[in-house]
Amino acid sequence: MQPIRVATHDGPGAPPVIRSVPWPKIPDKAALIKVGACGVCGTDLHILKGHWPKPLPWPFTLGHEIGGVLVEVGAEFKEDFMSKPLGVGSKVMIPPLMPCGRCYYCLHYPQSANKCLTPVYYGRYLGFDKAPHLWGGFAEYVYVDLDMLPGTKIYKLPDDMPLRLGALSEPLTSCIRAFNRATRAGGFSWGDTVVIQGSGPIGILAVAAAQEMGAGRVICVGAPEMPRLALARQFGAEATVDIGEVSTPQARIQAVRDIVGGFGADLVMDCSGHPSAGPEGIEMLRDGGTYVEMGQFTDAGSIETSWHRICTKDLNVLGSWGFTGNDLPLGVDMLSRTRDKYPWLEMQTLYPFSEEGIGRAVADAMAMKTVKSTIVPWPELAE
Repeated sequence: MQPIRVATHDGPGAPPVIRSVPWPKIPDKAALIKVGACGVCGTDLHILKGHWPKPLPWPFTLGHEIGGVLVEVGAEFKEDFMSKPLGVGSKVMIPPLMPCGRCYYCLHYPQSANKCLTPVYYGRYLGFDKAPHLWGGFAEYVYVDLDMLPGTKIYKLPDDMPLRLGALSEPLTSCIRAFNRATRAGGFSWGDTVVIQGSGPIGILAVAAAQEMGAGRVICVGAPEMPRLALARQFGAEATVDIGEVSTPQARIQAVRDIVGGFGADLVMDCSGHPSAGPEGIEMLRDGGTYVEMGQFTDAGSIETSWHRICTKDLNVLGSWGFTGNDLPLGVDMLSRTRDKYPWLEMQTLYPFSEEGIGRAVADAMAMKTVKSTIVPWPELAE
């Protein structure tokens, strides 16, 4: 078998280095996934900027928004996490955070299994030195082994789903879970007016998720106009507020209130991760509204705000971190149902699997020149 190419980074700010590793042997409960497309996540960017708050096993392979196809499977590797049959040729994705199913949170609080104490993390906590070295999506292939890492979960994609589309299922599911969190807390219901803070990939996906989950009106606050805010409107945002043009917090709050009318929005969701978003967002809400924070995946530091405003406005304030094992099919199903309704693939700018291509994908995402930089090791598989 030919060697496999895999990209690694040696630390924050380091360029990608492509290495070759041997084709692995595939035990009974293992499989090899040929990567058709892998998105560059905001988490990847924060890691490369040195913002990740926990120790990381440098060098390692980034990339966890993976759409791929099974090319080799062990004798006992027969079905996905939802009991759908798998075999060579099945299109699949794997989420980054895979709850173990056995710890305190998994057993006693399954709705909070995303806080598993011993999760499997592809594209983050598995170092390159661990054989067979194929632990992230910035690679030609990804290796999975249910004996070595029993928390691993594989999800089958529809046979007719482009792998580029499948690569969006992980970030979209994070948005769906955030809205479901608000629904369960009584803070989101059919016809509500929703404001999305942030027009990056999560913000754009949240615009679509809000509509599919029953929002009556969706407004997006972000930048730049091209390509991000323009795409937010293509995805159904009825209005956008450009933070580059509307440059002060008070002006942005007033702009949103002028758009939504009345006393403010029913729900505001931060998908930006910027410290200024929270204090602005709670003032965009009507009294009794709901604020959902899902953008602070890395520690951006303390945020100066008056909690008196949370109290006096009688607000719901919720955090949402990733998703659980049972959430992922919701994202896959939504993509499949609405593949012709939203311009999903227009989110993605494709880059070749090379040191130069990966470097450009990351740099362009950091510069907000793209909405979703996407690496395609095998272009013929991506479509």
